[in-house]
Amino acid sequence: MRRSSPCWALLLALSVLPTTGCLFRTRPVEDQYSKAPLQNATQQELINSINRQAEAIHSLKATVDIDSSSGGLKKGTETQYKEIRGYVLARKPDSLHMIGLMPFVRTTAFDMVSDGQEFKLWIPPKNKFVIGQNRMVTPNADQPMENIRPQNIYEALLIRRIDSNTEIAVLENGYEMLHDSKGHRVLQDDYELTVIKKSDSGWALERKIIFGRTDLKPHRQFIYTDDGKVATDAHYAEYKDYDGFSFPSRIEIYRPQEEYDITLNMLKLEINTPLRDDQFVLEQPPGAVVVHLDQPQSSSIMPASLQQQ
Repeated sequence: MRRSSPCWALLLALSVLPTTGCLFRTRPVEDQYSKAPLQNATQQELINSINRQAEAIHSLKATVDIDSSSGGLKKGTETQYKEIRGYVLARKPDSLHMIGLMPFVRTTAFDMVSDGQEFKLWIPPKNKFVIGQNRMVTPNADQPMENIRPQNIYEALLIRRIDSNTEIAVLENGYEMLHDSKGHRVLQDDYELTVIKKSDSGWALERKIIFGRTDLKPHRQFIYTDDGKVATDAHYAEYKDYDGFSFPSRIEIYRPQEEYDITLNMLKLEINTPLRDDQFVLEQPPGAVVVHLDQPQSSSIMPASLQQQ
């Protein structure tokens, strides 16, 4: 006679135990699956949608409200800054001009331009004119807002095309965590397009673009450092129609290594408006104190409007 397996004997014993006993505890599952209708797309269709948008948008001109915060686990504290009005000009391939106004009085709090490599920052309340490189070597842990670089904002604003000559995109079927009107967590399927780039040392993780399944639009983008750390975590929400383009009206840009967060809320947005070269020029004001970020500095360069009141 064939003997019964000990495993089957154990399963049989467990199955007859009362579920209300001390060995078991039943609780309701809080997470729910979304019942929203989902759209389908292939890997190539998602790549094509990114590339079409990237190739069609050449510039943007925006009036924004800016929310920001700095600090976190590394610093031990977090500071949130007042909402300020701002203006953003962006033009391909790498030009950015961003102006922030002081609350209430609407005088200039900061004026910043970048050509992709070098940036200049004028801070009238502190009479400082800052010159630096977009590629940061050593972040300032004591003053997180000093670590802001225009290129990081530009890269989050305008998602770059996926170049089949130097990049490989791999599709994953994942899910994102949402919340319903009552605050309950809801799981919803998504598409995650991981982009790997070819470099001199081999293949490296470059970006991950997450698409919502309800609209097939980018909801999030991770941009990685050369050693695989998350450099930028950008969230895209509340897509609206601007001049025939579907574009997010709220973009949150989080930099976990430097521990600062900037959210741009679009009040007005014009896409492909012609922008002149002189709109990306910032001259050094007479009498301003010049600060070169490649030289040691002892004082903070954070705009006065972003300092704790």
